[in-house]
Amino acid sequence: MAPPRIPATPNEIAFSEAFASQGPVANYGLEELLALAAKNNPTLRQAEAHISAELGKALQAGLYPNPVLSYEAEQIGVDGPNGTSTPGEFQGGVIEQRFVTGGKLRLSREKYLRRARVSENLAMAQQFRVCNDVRIHFYKTLAAGEILSIRREMAKTAEDSAVTAQESYNMGQSNRPQVRRANVALQRARLDVLAVENAYNEAFRTLSTLVGIPLCVGTVEGVLETRCPVISFEEAYGRLLAESPELAAARAKLSVDQVTVARENVQWVPDLVVRGGAGYNFEAEQTTAVAGVVLEVPLYDRNQGTVRQAQADYARQRQEIERVELELRNRLAMIYQQYLTGMQHAREYEQVILPELKAAYRELLESYKERRVDWPDVLMAQHDYFDARLTQVDNLLHARTQEVLVYGYLLHDGLMAAPGISPQGHIESVPKPR
Repeated sequence: MAPPRIPATPNEIAFSEAFASQGPVANYGLEELLALAAKNNPTLRQAEAHISAELGKALQAGLYPNPVLSYEAEQIGVDGPNGTSTPGEFQGGVIEQRFVTGGKLRLSREKYLRRARVSENLAMAQQFRVCNDVRIHFYKTLAAGEILSIRREMAKTAEDSAVTAQESYNMGQSNRPQVRRANVALQRARLDVLAVENAYNEAFRTLSTLVGIPLCVGTVEGVLETRCPVISFEEAYGRLLAESPELAAARAKLSVDQVTVARENVQWVPDLVVRGGAGYNFEAEQTTAVAGVVLEVPLYDRNQGTVRQAQADYARQRQEIERVELELRNRLAMIYQQYLTGMQHAREYEQVILPELKAAYRELLESYKERRVDWPDVLMAQHDYFDARLTQVDNLLHARTQEVLVYGYLLHDGLMAAPGISPQGHIESVPKPR
């Protein structure tokens, strides 16, 4: 009786066929992808718009008030000396100018310039979010490519095993169930290849999305192995306290609140409004002039409530800085243990586990050639070696991902809308920025 035939290859949407239909395969390096993301990711344009908006407010807040030109006519129709109606006692033009006191314009402009610096720090944080996400998904795509290569080796080995099982059956050294099990193993290996191809395409498309433009499916060039020294937790936390863009933004916001208090403290100082003009007095039949000064008396409203609100905002922001420091420490604690575990596993697999399994496989293969062990023992050793190689790719990817976050100030989510500096209620709701 003939042995069960080797199953046909599944109907695959092959990774290689997709490339063949598009001509030469495009290769992408990490630096090239980072440059594309810097140019095309829309969240970075949003961050730039936030800075521009704050600079616009600074310009507007420091502009001097326009003069007001008016025409005035008084007592129109009053009787003249001969009993007829006259055009009025006075008709003429008047110009009015508000002189801002207390340094209000200077303080308002300074306040919005400091807000622009907050937006600059937030824009820096957004750049790290985008770059970190591009790096992470670049390494995910690279890992998927390496896993695909290993899975193809495993499928090729499964094909050899299926052929060997058929030949053994023909020589009477194996039975039909053994041949069927070899066929099932082969088909599972082929399905694993298809699954990894799909995973590779998904990783590449995600990478393309983060870059901001559609990329032709291709390959990425790089290495998964980390080249940065292992950093201690305290070193990483100290680096965060000194250089984190999020913390820098919180500290810059405190500076904004400080100048806001100063600005609201002078809001009650009355501006000087001067008006003057010239016209014709029809009663006296001669040209006359008008002049006046207006000064608000701050008897009841000295901006006490808004000053208190600004002081409360300043006190709240001091606590916000401490909250951000603690929140960064909490996030780092979770990421650091994953980073350290990934580094430890990757190192041990590289130095001990993979060399040992590879040596065991070679020794069993030599023993099989000398007819001292059976072929299934060789296959099991080979399977263990392949499994360890797959695990090592996961270890390296895990270590790389956490390393990017540790060295990238824990920032990710490169498609999240770029945050701007939050408004402060009533103080920001006045028609002219102050």
